Amino acid sequence: MNTAITNKLAERLIKAQGEPVSGQQLADEFGVSRTAIWKHIKELAEQGYGIESIKKKGYYLTSAPDTLDATAIGAGLHTKKLGQTIHYVESCPSTQIIAHQLAQEGTPDGTIVLTEEQTAGRGRLARKWDSAAKKGIWMSVVLRPDVVPQKAPQFTLVAAVAVVRAIEEVTGLKPEIKWPNDILIKGKKSTGILTELQSDADGIQALIIGIGLNVNQSLQDFPEELQDIATSLSIESGKLVNRQELVRALLSHLEIYTDLYIETGFGMLKILWESYSSTIGKTVRARMAKETLTGIAEGITEDGVLQLRTADGKLHGIYSADIEMTN
Repeated sequence: MNTAITNKLAERLIKAQGEPVSGQQLADEFGVSRTAIWKHIKELAEQGYGIESIKKKGYYLTSAPDTLDATAIGAGLHTKKLGQTIHYVESCPSTQIIAHQLAQEGTPDGTIVLTEEQTAGRGRLARKWDSAAKKGIWMSVVLRPDVVPQKAPQFTLVAAVAVVRAIEEVTGLKPEIKWPNDILIKGKKSTGILTELQSDADGIQALIIGIGLNVNQSLQDFPEELQDIATSLSIESGKLVNRQELVRALLSHLEIYTDLYIETGFGMLKILWESYSSTIGKTVRARMAKETLTGIAEGITEDGVLQLRTADGKLHGIYSADIEMTN
């Protein structure tokens, strides 16, 4: 059976939003017989799609499986680049590893890698990231921006703005950004962002942005040692969240804000980032490789560097550190 037609048929029914579509119309659209359409409908039913029919009106979708495959995400996605190429696997050690390989092989700008489960997910400083099956969004995005390598670190901050805007749009929650790459809800971590670079003497070849977003975990899904510091969108909103809708919203916002950054610089995005910050104006402790500083976080620079003013009045630029809130 032609899986491409099966996938396109699923997308067509999803986009119909529950309205019936006649078998003859589908046959004409896809250039096959009505019997072939019926066989593809049966195949979708076996994949977990709920499809009913009304005599003389056609087929309509009653439910879709909770999956992040290309068919589910592509239906209703209105981006120009991001997500137009989707690499989906049910389980993998890390989407970052796959994305790096695809980038080296020349995959297009905007390619995304999605999985239901990561067995070796990681965050900053190679820390383990718990990635439960079908509970979250475990995704990597391949970007090929025409910018100098010095502008690469800000993409983490740009991605953070895209994530909080998507969470707001889909759930109504009010997330905050903890510098540089954590998304918090009511002080607990819901999302981590990891940006990695492929470059050579000619400049940036690819940016790989990894996003791990806790969506539908219950408190018991987290290890006991994380239950006081981690959370999910479902825990905070009190309801299950549609992961497909959230991925599409995230890709849409990420495309808008990365394009804005490339075209106009970080100025407008800096204002947006600071408006969502849980760090700015607070007394924080910055743990770096060689020293630890405590002071008031006054803001970030155009380069995304945290500005920390210590008790002696000195202003320090913090490029990389673990940040702890002290008040």
